[in-house]
Amino acid sequence: MASDDYSDREKHEDMKVLHGMGYAQELSRSMSKFSNFAISFSIICILSGGINSFAQAISSVGGAGAGIGWITGCIISGMFALSMAQIASAFPTAGGLYHWASILGSRFWGWLTAWLNLLGLITVLGAINIGTAYFFAGTFGPNFGFTGTDWQIVGFVAAITILQAILNHVGIKVTTFLTDISGYIIFATTAVLVVACLYFAATSVAGIDISRLWTFTNYSGEAGGNVFPQSDNVGYLFLLCLLLPVYTITGYDASAHTSEETKNAAHSVPQGIVSAVLWSSLVGWVMICAITLAIPDMAVAASQGWGMFFGTMDAIMPSGFKLTLYFFILIAQLLCGLATVTSASRMLFAFSRDDGVPGFSKALASVSPKYRTPVNAIWTATVLCILYVMLALSIKVAGTSIYVIVVNSTLVFLFLSFSIPLVAAMLSYGTAKWPTPGPWAMSAGVYKLVTVLSVVGMGIILFIAVAPPNERVLYVVAGFIALALVVWVAVENRRFEGPPTGEKIAARKAAIAAAEAAVGERA
Repeated sequence: MASDDYSDREKHEDMKVLHGMGYAQELSRSMSKFSNFAISFSIICILSGGINSFAQAISSVGGAGAGIGWITGCIISGMFALSMAQIASAFPTAGGLYHWASILGSRFWGWLTAWLNLLGLITVLGAINIGTAYFFAGTFGPNFGFTGTDWQIVGFVAAITILQAILNHVGIKVTTFLTDISGYIIFATTAVLVVACLYFAATSVAGIDISRLWTFTNYSGEAGGNVFPQSDNVGYLFLLCLLLPVYTITGYDASAHTSEETKNAAHSVPQGIVSAVLWSSLVGWVMICAITLAIPDMAVAASQGWGMFFGTMDAIMPSGFKLTLYFFILIAQLLCGLATVTSASRMLFAFSRDDGVPGFSKALASVSPKYRTPVNAIWTATVLCILYVMLALSIKVAGTSIYVIVVNSTLVFLFLSFSIPLVAAMLSYGTAKWPTPGPWAMSAGVYKLVTVLSVVGMGIILFIAVAPPNERVLYVVAGFIALALVVWVAVENRRFEGPPTGEKIAARKAAIAAAEAAVGERA
């Protein structure tokens, strides 16, 4: 596995940047450049979202949903990643999105971004682990009497989330060791899956029909297993197919959230963000296209709805080979959830050390001297994920799976939390708030164009996430924002101070030294 040399001078520079933002080096800065890439690559995990949500591509406009839709969705995510990377290089700190919105926008925008991002990370953790539970139910579950009933899914999610929390609890080195392995597992398993799909497709009676990848066929309604409601509007259906890539290619903010644990963060973090999105997009497109080409009969597969991937694998692959593939896919999905616990807990930790969670901030911002991890934040994120999945079960709409409800909520909360700091940064670029970019930077014109395209992409994402039959997601988001505004005006506007600035940073010098001494950190 890759490792980076890390000199005393580089360590001092990383600490100097962190001290300059008013924070102590409490977390263990032991992640290499590859590890920072791997944690985002592991959360994106094309073997998780790309497989569990595969039906969203085909059950809208057929093969074109994979061949063309995937590329379109990845371009949207790529714009967000590029814009985010530019800011991460200048402000490499845990809970990056919250800090960026606060420093480059205002206390309110930072506070709102923090809550949106926390909700997004908790719901994405739920979505990933629910997807893993359904995958297990469709592969190895029958051997254990696991048929995928709602409460079996909740129990499975609880069990694996607790396991992921334990592994996070015992140190970032354990987490990065596993997510480094996850990166290799994703590459290798995807390569085998692609070769197998193309081989079995080429040796079938029908052979490979490459034109599938740009052929639009309306599989909405019953024809597509009711994944999407019936519609004659192909343009609308094409937008819906973007749910597959846009949901899959997310989670790259993990590289920013682990900035304080990454060596040479101003260089490594932006590279980790962009590389994770680039490789996931390219490798994921090849995988999605290979699966699409391997489908024996598109109409039959589409009618299977959410079981489409399993139906295809059952039809073309030998049982033993198929189960071996399933095993490694399952491992990748479990490690995807592990990395997401890391990301969510760092966001909660960073927000709490600025007293963002009234009454609980001191506890949630504490770091274990033994493990150098924010243990209370880890376990709080775990409990919130389990409670959220239970809530989704209790309020689900007839005919709509927990997975769909959670995925759509995730998209809105996450991408709203991405958009606020990106817009604030674009408006502040070149001003007193952000006079110079970090060492990783695009030209000013390119950067602003990319950010504008990101905002346009946010509009597309919001539309498809709340499109029927998921319009209730819009009510949830609008209700949350309305509640947030009331809480801010009534309480938080007077209480919450946000990240330290100016003289407050200098005043923290003694507290920073004490915090670092408590965890045994030496400059």
